[in-house]
Amino acid sequence: MELLRCAARSKLPSRYWARQLLPSPPRHVRLYAQEPAASGIVLRDYQEESIQSVLKYLGEGHRRLGISLATGAGKTVIFTQLISRIPPQNAKATKTMIIVHRRELVEQAAKHCRLAYPDKTVEVESGNRVATGAGDIIIATVQTLSRGRVFKFDPSAFKLVLVDEAHHIVARSYRTALGHFGLNEVSASSPVLVGVSATFSRFDGLKLGAAIDHIVYHKDYVDMIADKWLANAVFTTVKSGADLSTVKKDTLGDYALSSLSKAVNTATTNDITIRAWMANAEDRKSTLVFCVDIEHAQQLTAAFRDQGVDARYITSNTRLAHRAKELEAFRNQEFPVLINCGLFTEGTDIPNIDCVLLARPTRSRNLLIQMIGRGLRLFDGKKDCHIIDMVASLDTGVVSTPTLFGLDPDEVLDKVSESEAKMTSGKPESSPGLEEEPLSGPDNDLKLQFTTYDSIYDLLGDIQSERHIRSISPHTWVRVGEDRYILTEASGWLTIEKEGDMFTSHHVMKWKSPGSESFQYTRPREIATGPDLETIARAADTFASSKFDEHFIGVRKPWRKAPATPGQMKILNGARIRDRQIKPEELTRGQAADMITKLKHGGKKRFKDLEVHKRAKIRQEKLQSRESVKVGPVEA
Repeated sequence: MELLRCAARSKLPSRYWARQLLPSPPRHVRLYAQEPAASGIVLRDYQEESIQSVLKYLGEGHRRLGISLATGAGKTVIFTQLISRIPPQNAKATKTMIIVHRRELVEQAAKHCRLAYPDKTVEVESGNRVATGAGDIIIATVQTLSRGRVFKFDPSAFKLVLVDEAHHIVARSYRTALGHFGLNEVSASSPVLVGVSATFSRFDGLKLGAAIDHIVYHKDYVDMIADKWLANAVFTTVKSGADLSTVKKDTLGDYALSSLSKAVNTATTNDITIRAWMANAEDRKSTLVFCVDIEHAQQLTAAFRDQGVDARYITSNTRLAHRAKELEAFRNQEFPVLINCGLFTEGTDIPNIDCVLLARPTRSRNLLIQMIGRGLRLFDGKKDCHIIDMVASLDTGVVSTPTLFGLDPDEVLDKVSESEAKMTSGKPESSPGLEEEPLSGPDNDLKLQFTTYDSIYDLLGDIQSERHIRSISPHTWVRVGEDRYILTEASGWLTIEKEGDMFTSHHVMKWKSPGSESFQYTRPREIATGPDLETIARAADTFASSKFDEHFIGVRKPWRKAPATPGQMKILNGARIRDRQIKPEELTRGQAADMITKLKHGGKKRFKDLEVHKRAKIRQEKLQSRESVKVGPVEA
């Protein structure tokens, strides 16, 4: 009722309030009473908390700040509120610049600003649209600014620069635009910089600290789902059979689109994709499909339509009027499947999406999160969003929904009950929820394999994989603990370890003093810290490539396939890790090297701990079996 009264008192249009009033039970709505928002808008609790965090850091003298919020969290709403909350440094510095990287985001930001501040002048600097510079709020694309049009704006007239999708912020075009405002270095006289992103990390391991000094608030999509601000997600992975081993990489390390399309856009893979959707999500009302390129989108659309499914595609070549028409029809649920390539990964608000079909593999965790996030917005009558991930061959660094949550990259996920989804350790001996559906037609020897969990929490509660880090790194990382990895070389080693909610990488150097027989070691030096394993692995790999000899740490070096050396066999057999002696032909030199690394870094203790846990579990299962009553012979 309080929300309705606020809406009634406000002069804002009712459609704006409709975006703020969530289609969820009243118990999910929270009010933050510390400070009224601009124009009487009632913010969600985390939105107000993020603004308060910005103000707190500003009060401590920090000027370049980041807010990490999941897709669907209402980042644009936070943007608009910051405009009124951040005071000017002087009477002249009153303007705000909002920098985005796509035209669609320009329109979205302009719409919100005009609704929130009807008394302020909002101008746009993008393409053919030219701002006078006299406006109170300027919204511009970074491409337009970096082409020289940023210089028309007086930096001293701005109190605040806001950057959307700020994981791009260290790119050259952003550095050009921000440099004009004096924001490439820390300065007390420059405007306040606030960047917002759902994926505050970079695939290439470059540090965002070149542009942002502090992440002041973080709330990811797992937290948002738990707090009922986002829809729950159900995950299914499907082995597509596509071979990515020869696919080329682009300059950032992700797959090159032209090369990827040749591997993925085949009749067989498209057929598997269609059948996977029909087996898992044919009853879904609004499926968004991500393809590799325009040709892939066209051919997959044709394959859907051949099966009688009303599927339509939108690409960068689609005329704007036709694009708007198809988007409106999709929002109104007039057809079930919308296929795109590269258009809807960021800044798209289509809350009715209840299924996301990932028909394009990626090596970028950020891209995967952005694609999944398209389906997590709340919508009236929407129970959850089904994420269907077409997983190709996984030994080339592809990031899939299993690896996103720390699972084995070869893990296949399918919709099973909570009790069926509980697995033990490593690869499960049997997968009670694993189903195989044979394909009809000329390739009837192919089978769909999928195993899905009922919720994201079942997925997160499953086991970590020994193979995970090797799927995202070209180096010989060895898992030596539950959340601990090590990369060794003659001069020292790197570690990656989970500490609380963050992953941290450290470097230790070793050397021998002249005349000494024993090694000496430096104290661990921090290399990088981040929210996920992929981000830190990329950063640590970048460091390792500059400090270590690639010959010894490359996972695909020829020497690793040679037989184990006598020296390696002496160490392993001397450790008595097996009841009988290990023979040289049983191990390659690479396998032996990895085993020795594990031994030197707590392998025996970890094995004993696992054995204790295993015995305790067996005892518990025996006790439980005694309490159960079964039809049949009674054990003596």
